[in-house]
Amino acid sequence: MADREGGWRPGADAAALRARARLNAGIRRFFADRDVLEVETPILSQHGTTDRFIESFCVHGTDDAARWLRTSPEFAHKRLLASGVGDCYELGRVFRRGEAGRRHNPEFTMLEWYRLGWTHRTLIGEVFDLIVEVATSFGRPVLRRTSSYADLFREGVGIDPHRATDAEVLAAVPAEVVDAETLERDDWLDLIFTLRLQPGFPADQLLAVVDYPASQCALARVRRDQDIEVAERFEVYWGGMELANGYHELTDAAEQRTRFLRDVAWRAEHGRPGPGMDAHLLEAMAHGLPACAGVAVGVDRWLACLLDRPLHGVIAFADGRA
Repeated sequence: MADREGGWRPGADAAALRARARLNAGIRRFFADRDVLEVETPILSQHGTTDRFIESFCVHGTDDAARWLRTSPEFAHKRLLASGVGDCYELGRVFRRGEAGRRHNPEFTMLEWYRLGWTHRTLIGEVFDLIVEVATSFGRPVLRRTSSYADLFREGVGIDPHRATDAEVLAAVPAEVVDAETLERDDWLDLIFTLRLQPGFPADQLLAVVDYPASQCALARVRRDQDIEVAERFEVYWGGMELANGYHELTDAAEQRTRFLRDVAWRAEHGRPGPGMDAHLLEAMAHGLPACAGVAVGVDRWLACLLDRPLHGVIAFADGRA
């Protein structure tokens, strides 16, 4: 009864709310100093993501046509880039169904930005610059490190994630995972990374992980590195907390359509229908998406790291209080 009676109160105190305002101001100042344009794009759209690992919220309007709450402003930003807008960023709310818990809230704040002519490697430097600049202003200095996905696996569990057999990868999955053999290779790699590698990341360090398996390319370019293909994408961690996910962006409309179709087919096969392909994005890419790199940063998680608080302690009204 006590929890129910106190449920009207915010989960974040006044100090956390002031810290959020300070963080937001620092983000905007950082990009203003670098002449990156702040934009606003729709939260509600005719299209959504086909990503097999992300579930969207569907809503219906007066015409009963399905609309989707955005899981990221990515597609809208790429349409802006194709129209000639140039370097841009957005600080806003996004929504992901089924994501609630210690490190997730179904509604959260995302910072996303794009840089024309940059690669993912160049963008990592700017991500580090932003996070370190803000962290220093909060009295939380952090170190920087970059490592390949493969090196982390070799050092942590003794396998090469690109070349190991399925049996070798499965054998490295933690024993507590039930029915692991029914999952797919990328699921095994994710479990190993999340349960065996990520918990050991140093608490005072920003770690950028680069060159993921090509099967995890999402919307990133793929390149051949010696005898294997790797996705030109990265993730940034503060300690064991994932903060950022970035790509050297795919610009080939035909390849993007192929990937969308593959995702849609996988969803149909696994009984997980979702939004169809974003025709507006494909049209924009066919018109000409300039070479660029982009990244999304989870602002709530970032604030939790800055303040050393749980996620629900930095969101005014997290899931269950909203």
